[in-house]
Amino acid sequence: MEQTNFPITNWSEDDKPREKLMLKGKSALSDAELIAILIGSGSRNESAVGLSKRILASVDNNLNALGKLTISQLMTFKGIGEAKAISIMAAMELGRRRRAEEAIELKKISSSKMIFELMQPIIGELPHEEFWVLYLNNSNKVLSKSQQGKGGITGTLVDVRLVFKTALELGATALILCHNHPSGTLIPSDADKQITKKLKEAGRNLDINVLDHIIVTENGFFSFNDEGIF
Repeated sequence: MEQTNFPITNWSEDDKPREKLMLKGKSALSDAELIAILIGSGSRNESAVGLSKRILASVDNNLNALGKLTISQLMTFKGIGEAKAISIMAAMELGRRRRAEEAIELKKISSSKMIFELMQPIIGELPHEEFWVLYLNNSNKVLSKSQQGKGGITGTLVDVRLVFKTALELGATALILCHNHPSGTLIPSDADKQITKKLKEAGRNLDINVLDHIIVTENGFFSFNDEGIF
C-alpha cells in the first residue's frame, strides 16, 4: 500500500478499519470494525462501522448468535444486500471450521470434556440432530470422525452396520458416540439409550469397544459413561 500523508482523522469512515488493520494489526480492531471490512460499505446515511455495530447490537454483541442468523435475517438490515449477507455468513462459517480444526489437535481422548471440545464446534449449534462417531485406536487416539446420521429437530436414524463397516475399514478398536440436542436439553431420551445399547452389543461381538456416548449442546454436554449409564 502506498504511504499517505493524510492523518487518520481525514480518512473516510469506511476506510478506517482497513487502514487500522494495516497499521496496527488485526487484533487492534473491534468485532464491528472487522465486520465492516467484510461488508465494505454501509448505506447512504450510515457508515459500514455503524451498520456493523447495529447488527451486532441486535444479537447482544454475541458472535455465536451472529453466526446463527440466516441470509434473509441479515438482509432485514438496511444496507445489507444478498452479497453482504453471504460474506458475513461465509466468515462466520470459516470461524466455526477453524475452531473445529483446532479442536482436532486434541488427538488422544482422555476425558468426556475433550470429546465435547472436539465436537461442540461441529454439532453444538446446529438446528437439527446429527449423530457422529469418533473412531479410536488402542491408544485412544482419534483415527477419524464421521457423521453417521442426520435427522430433524427431535431425532435421527443410525445404521449400525455402516458404523461398524467404517470401524473395520479404519482398523478402529474403540468408538465414541456423539450427537447433539438442538433443544439444549442434556437428558438422554429412550431412543438415545436404545441406540447406545444396540451399538455396544454390536461392538462387543466384533471386539470393538464403545467407550462413551456424549450428548452435545451449545453450552454443555452429557456423558453416558460419566453418569454411570454404561
